[in-house]
Amino acid sequence: MAVKTSSLHVYLLAGVKTSPSVFHACSKKLDEELQNRGMKPAIHVLFPYGDASRSLFRQVMEVRSDLSNRMNAGRVGGRKVWKNIRDSFAGGERMLLIGHSGGGAAAYQAARLLKEADSAIDLRVVQVGSPKTPIVPEMQENVSYFHSVDHLGKLNDPISKLGSWGGWTRYKRTVPVWNRHKYAPGYVEGIPVMGGHADYFRHDHPYIDQEMICNLDKTLGRVKEWLKGWM
Repeated sequence: MAVKTSSLHVYLLAGVKTSPSVFHACSKKLDEELQNRGMKPAIHVLFPYGDASRSLFRQVMEVRSDLSNRMNAGRVGGRKVWKNIRDSFAGGERMLLIGHSGGGAAAYQAARLLKEADSAIDLRVVQVGSPKTPIVPEMQENVSYFHSVDHLGKLNDPISKLGSWGGWTRYKRTVPVWNRHKYAPGYVEGIPVMGGHADYFRHDHPYIDQEMICNLDKTLGRVKEWLKGWM
């Protein structure tokens, strides 16, 4: 008897000044693991702000447009991803967006646009080493956020220190107070990766720790734990 497979579209979104090869190992590993789970994955690699050959200044300015939770925000990378997904996604299937650095901001903004067009769409967003992007309350449980930490568990990725999840909160009749996690993703976790901001998806030496676990396996391992029960 044939095993029934389920389809899953995975979109890997790069940040600024990124090499075209950044997700090669990640794509291969995801494809193998998802097929072993009896799934039929379609993996797409997108560059919301262009690749390493494009102007850094222009890419950074476009990322800034994706860091707002306002409805009228520019969302340059998010809209580019949204349009690309419209052309490759037939609907009725699950969708996973994994964005590194600025790609995490674009992933969320694209997901928000997709949800606005079809509230029933089943999707999850993973932000890795991204600037803090305010997440609207109705989408917080659909978004996770992973960042690098040092041996003491302290955040050590400078890009993850950018942006804000904060907002004013009033409790009953008290004076409003600043809540720095008001618009945070529903799940936030640190990962002790080797190297720095650009290295979450590295899989070879010197990005392997003393327990022989590479950064790629650490990152995908945390993502799989978060997706348990959905993927």
